[in-house]
Amino acid sequence: MDYPEAWRLLFQDPATPVMEGIINLHHDIMFILIVIVVLVAYLLARIIILFTGNKTPSTNTHGETIEVVWTITPAILLMFIGVPSFTLLYSMDEVIDPAVTIKVIGHQWYWTYEYSDYAADNGAHIIFDSYMIPEDDLEKGGLRLLEVDNRVVLPINTHIRLLITASDVLHSWTIPSFGVKVDGCPGRLNQMSLFIKREGVFYGQCSELCGVNHGFMPIVVEAVSLPKYIDWVKEKLAEA
Repeated sequence: MDYPEAWRLLFQDPATPVMEGIINLHHDIMFILIVIVVLVAYLLARIIILFTGNKTPSTNTHGETIEVVWTITPAILLMFIGVPSFTLLYSMDEVIDPAVTIKVIGHQWYWTYEYSDYAADNGAHIIFDSYMIPEDDLEKGGLRLLEVDNRVVLPINTHIRLLITASDVLHSWTIPSFGVKVDGCPGRLNQMSLFIKREGVFYGQCSELCGVNHGFMPIVVEAVSLPKYIDWVKEKLAEA
């Protein structure tokens, strides 16, 4: 599923290598945490059972061996957690030579998308606004508070560069299935790379409190094959 569901506990299905890495890292860390919780709970239970009603408690004040163990073991665990987390973090910031560049501009309370790589004969670029479709205008099967009038169309298996900014206040362009959450700051460009691995329609929302209609500026990305993307670009340039 590529959209939020009620009472959902797990991640949405990943559509990018970054999101796959986030999910794998989460599962690895959760395994380590479960092992630690079980071990500590077992030790506490053993201590309670063995020392309940003990009339002659131990007089030991410290133990060098156990102190060395519980100092070295967490350090090793942190290394196993830290190395893959930093690897994932740096891979998220890496921008490979992009084939497509999309500029995203946040407004109160809608998004503007600009495809500056292409131009019509008169010099016009592909640029459009994306507003949420009101509930009364939704078609059958449409998702409430998530559908928009103009979807972002992107090709799959293509390196894409996102340039995110804002015209008024802070916004945040977020799509969970992509593992993308980038703040749009007025007067500043933030950059993010994207590589979509499968076709589909992916839903997101602004994730930075930006005013009274913050919850009414969703994001919809339609990932298509490269030939379909080229046809879409030709159609938009003809309109321009």
